[in-house]
Amino acid sequence: MTQNVLQPIAPPAEGSRKPPVRVKVQRQPPKYGRIYPPDGERKQWWNALKNALGTSSSSFVNVSLLQLQAAARLPDGPLSEVTMNAALAMIEAAAPQNEIEGALAVQMACTHCAAMFVLSRVHGCTQRSVSAYSGAAAKLLRIYTLQVEALRRLRSGGAQHVRVEHVHINDQARALIGPVSLSQTRENE
Repeated sequence: MTQNVLQPIAPPAEGSRKPPVRVKVQRQPPKYGRIYPPDGERKQWWNALKNALGTSSSSFVNVSLLQLQAAARLPDGPLSEVTMNAALAMIEAAAPQNEIEGALAVQMACTHCAAMFVLSRVHGCTQRSVSAYSGAAAKLLRIYTLQVEALRRLRSGGAQHVRVEHVHINDQARALIGPVSLSQTRENE
């Protein structure tokens, strides 16, 4: 069995980002693997995982790793170290600040893994299977988009911002310039 490891097209500029938290997988039959730190520094690695997931809870890290392992399985069943590390990179990029954001980031990474797996199955299928896989992939990608939007709303406190691009003022009309609240406009009526 050969390993197919994809190399990045262009490595990021040195010093632009801190190195990502990564895992190593020791294969254990039949479909499971034991996760361990790639460099042997378990305590530093565990703290890096906590930071990546936005938590101080070891239990949250354990559960999150189990959920990621379930999503990072290859089509034939074993755990993919590359997929695990890619999912962790996605979670780190989301930069969760607490367990709620961390759980959402884990869901986003798992949804992305599932969508990419379904899309990989489309090639070489019958027309009926293509329709089924395409529909499932579309649903998963829609869910991913909703999760990204939920993270944005969670961080912004749900506040909506309106940006006015064009203002037209007719003859003998009055206009206000500057921030205006709804209560101010009702007082002026």
